[in-house]
Amino acid sequence: MHAVILAGGKGIRLRPYTTALPKPLVPIGDSHAILEIVLRQLAGCGYRRCTIAIGHLGNIIRAYVGDGSQWGIDVDYVTEDSPLGTMGPLLAMTGQLPQDFLVMNGDILTDLDFAEVLRGHRGSGAPLTIATYQRTVSIDFGVLTTDGGQVVGFTEKPTMDYRVSMGVYGLSLATLAGYTPGLPLGFDELVLDLLAAGRPPRAHDFDGYWLDIGRPDDYDRANAEFGSRRDLLLKGA
Repeated sequence: MHAVILAGGKGIRLRPYTTALPKPLVPIGDSHAILEIVLRQLAGCGYRRCTIAIGHLGNIIRAYVGDGSQWGIDVDYVTEDSPLGTMGPLLAMTGQLPQDFLVMNGDILTDLDFAEVLRGHRGSGAPLTIATYQRTVSIDFGVLTTDGGQVVGFTEKPTMDYRVSMGVYGLSLATLAGYTPGLPLGFDELVLDLLAAGRPPRAHDFDGYWLDIGRPDDYDRANAEFGSRRDLLLKGA
């Protein structure tokens, strides 16, 4: 099984932590970087190869991870010279990828079974599998429904439930055919193209632990929770 980790972003929302470190290397707990936890998890559930797409401060990631042998996984790299979106970096590595593979962001903490995502994707025949998580959004205002200048409905501080992308995908190589290497390709563009073509992605619903470390508040929460969740996140790793 082969995984691709997207680690080329600048992590602007996580500054000042990412001023000198790439976001996947910010420390969690006393002795682990986010990327190390992810690599341990991948190796623990059977992945033997991983390609890391690097860009901003990528030399630091290379120096920290090396060839991955310390965690039992064979790591190589693709360099993103300019921002290419979520899926754009994959277009430069199609010659070294298997027919079906995992793609994931390098800044998430989750106990999702990455092997199960890829197995489900392979068995489904879908062009793309998206790991999804339910989030509840609370609106701290009274919400009005208006029509023609009149209020026709009112809800006091409603909550809304959504299934959101976790930043983990099962992808088939054929799904990338027709896109031009070197040009940006976002996850949103790929999904909309598939829907327009009548080839809907598959959802892999998950309700365990998931945290997207995108903002300082998320990072603080990750550190606060890691001690109690360490065994869950690193089981078998």
